[in-house]
Amino acid sequence: MSVDAGILHPGFHTRQERVYFEHTDFSGVVYHGRYLDFLEHGRSDYVRLLGIHHNAMADGCYGEPLAFAVYRMEIDFRGAARIDDELTVTTWRGTLKGLRLTFHQRITRGKEVLVDAEVTVVLITPQGHPRRYPKALIEALGVAPASEPGA
Repeated sequence: MSVDAGILHPGFHTRQERVYFEHTDFSGVVYHGRYLDFLEHGRSDYVRLLGIHHNAMADGCYGEPLAFAVYRMEIDFRGAARIDDELTVTTWRGTLKGLRLTFHQRITRGKEVLVDAEVTVVLITPQGHPRRYPKALIEALGVAPASEPGA
């Protein structure tokens, strides 16, 4: 069985999501916390299609066991999705500043923007200690470290 991980475009990724009953609240609209799931699916599939696999990272493929951890999220809810809606989650390549990698994400229904998000992730060890991004991981992500002072 193959899972549709979306489409990798130059500099960004798109993934389709369908709204099911389980995603909605009593009023029939998507519960706000479910958008976090949709955003996570988009980021995870984006990095997977770039050749970065969470299991390989946990197994130490970059020199030691590592994992992505969400450090910060800023989300603007602009509209509501409803059951059976077909949504597109778009994830843009982020910027790397020091230990923090920021992705930009958007959830749309057709041309209507429902959610805009900026998600910052860090690398951590299994003990929760932050780590700098290894050069090979930076190259696979296709991001350039920020050059401004204090980055």
